[in-house]
Amino acid sequence: MRCVLTSPDPAAEPPAAAADLAERTAQDLRELAGGAVARLPELLEAMAAVGADHDLHRALARIAETAASLTGARHAAIRLRGTDGDPAEDRDGELIAHGTDPGDEQGGAGDRLEVPITFHGERFGGLTLAGKRGSGAPGAPGASPRERFTEEDLHLVRVLATEAGIAMGNARMHAAARQRTRWIDGAASVTTALLAGPEAHATAEDALTVVAEKGRELAEAATGAVLLPHAEGGMEVVAISTELSEAIRTEAYRGRIPERSPVLHQINAGLAVFADDFATDARSVSRLSRHYGPTMLLPLRSNGRVLGALALCRLPGGPRFSHSERTLGTQFAAQAALALVLADRHRDRERLAVYEDRDRIARDLHDLVIQRLFATGMLLESARHKAQVPEVQEGVGRAVDELDATIQEIRTTIIALQQGPPEAPPGLRTRILREAGAAAEVLGSRPSVQFVGPVDARVDEATGRDLLTALRTTLTAKGPGRAEVVVDAATTLTDGRAAVRLTVTRPGTGAAPLVWERPL
Repeated sequence: MRCVLTSPDPAAEPPAAAADLAERTAQDLRELAGGAVARLPELLEAMAAVGADHDLHRALARIAETAASLTGARHAAIRLRGTDGDPAEDRDGELIAHGTDPGDEQGGAGDRLEVPITFHGERFGGLTLAGKRGSGAPGAPGASPRERFTEEDLHLVRVLATEAGIAMGNARMHAAARQRTRWIDGAASVTTALLAGPEAHATAEDALTVVAEKGRELAEAATGAVLLPHAEGGMEVVAISTELSEAIRTEAYRGRIPERSPVLHQINAGLAVFADDFATDARSVSRLSRHYGPTMLLPLRSNGRVLGALALCRLPGGPRFSHSERTLGTQFAAQAALALVLADRHRDRERLAVYEDRDRIARDLHDLVIQRLFATGMLLESARHKAQVPEVQEGVGRAVDELDATIQEIRTTIIALQQGPPEAPPGLRTRILREAGAAAEVLGSRPSVQFVGPVDARVDEATGRDLLTALRTTLTAKGPGRAEVVVDAATTLTDGRAAVRLTVTRPGTGAAPLVWERPL
């Protein structure tokens, strides 16, 4: 039967204050001063060195080495728990050993010494010693009886374990502070990016992609994705950032989480979903889950309303998300949701300002420019009737025609200014005007364009494409010169059917007008 000399585990008791920790350490030092004075200088030197060392692994290795030296142990090791806060067994953590693993040492009563490493009631691992020097293998010729660890050894090791706990606690707090700072800075950068204006994010998908990319970066995940409600129920991926293949990206965009999903029920209730292995999690019914291991599905919630979800997924076998990462991820999702709402309102305000400006320009063109051009045309028309010289009458008549064409173009511009949102697909009017503008370089001047009837409302997409092809070909076929374009969506064919008619005239070329028609 093996007997192990152990120290009580403070983690099983209520958390101790710093003063209690100092008192226990002082008591252990007093005990040492009573019977192990010779070992105090080396102990104090080791404590000073550990306190000044910012490399945690090196500091713990120094503690294990010092414990072995001061107690005469052949083997000393510090075994750490995982950093995710889970109550895993110590043997599942990292091993920092001086010599070999004390667990490999076989012996009898009192030949092992185990002391827990704690800080403020949290257990980080344990310091274990084995194989007191001066002993031999049991039954070996000439072997002396095994020596046992003493109470003085126990007090000494407890001091070193306390120092190890302080080093671990400080390292843990510094790491947590750096992690919080990184997530806070990431959330701030998302907010700044989303509020940068429409020039930075032309579409809502661009803004959502910013959230997915930053979330994936902060969580050190393989994939970050934003999901929004689908028109037919459930949720769909609308923005994704992933290091996986393009095939998986395409599958993500095509996939959808159905309404029956337990995961979706939890998200819609405003609750986060965490999984250590999403591929085998019983709550997941999406085929996409087979690609991922540890996963966080975080609701994008603002003002009590769930806008969607942010999925942060690591590869199968990857490290599970710690309690700290889960908390920070949830806070990031809440901040991102607020930023999305603010960005949407920001874009709405800017869009409204553009509409108001466009409306003002349209009113000014109609009320001021067209009226003055019309008045000028009337004066010229009067002058033409009074002119006695035929050449003068002809020249003034051409000027009046040019003014009429200019007025028609301005009216077309006014209609274009009053069209819908700039991100909406352009109407046929707009595309015809673009074709006319593109032909100006070949023609030497911009063609005049006149519309009759509700062109955008009556002409379907296929007919519109054919019309644009005919217009493009005709405008550039005859080389430089004037061109006049009329698009009539209120005409009829000879058989009485409604139709759209394109007429392109090239004055001065002698060519007959091109007439192109299609039934509606």
